[in-house]
Amino acid sequence: MNFNCLRMKKLIFTLALVAGIISAANAQVDGKAIGLRFGAGTEVSYQHPMGDANRLELDLGYGSWSVAGLTGIYHWVKDLSSVTDGLNWYLGPGLSLGYNSVWSGLNVGIAGQAGIEYTFDFPLQLSLDYRPIIYVIRPAGSPFGAYDGICLSARYKF
Repeated sequence: MNFNCLRMKKLIFTLALVAGIISAANAQVDGKAIGLRFGAGTEVSYQHPMGDANRLELDLGYGSWSVAGLTGIYHWVKDLSSVTDGLNWYLGPGLSLGYNSVWSGLNVGIAGQAGIEYTFDFPLQLSLDYRPIIYVIRPAGSPFGAYDGICLSARYKF
């Protein structure tokens, strides 16, 4: 076995170990949150806890390409308090339903979301996330088969 192959195996093992430790550290999802999510459009955003380290996020809004819709994402929330208290990252799958007023039709998509959030000592949560959507149903003539975007959210925690 050559030296480079051994180094690569050690690197892969170390990265897998670090990823396992990070993913094992679940955050404590405490309470609900409501606010706004800003990106290609604006959405009213609501988060509801689904256990100790999971939640459901529902976003209703009007976005780019004249689409009004509802997106629901299930989050696995992971703790980053080793960096600073109140810091978490999250990841999850979901669905998106919308109506496109330009092409007069329904959009149905499979979504995903990954982001990072910080909850202050007072009831404010700020987050930055990335959400890709692949539309499995879209209006005839619509050139948009997918969407992705980075959004900033501000929510009141209660």
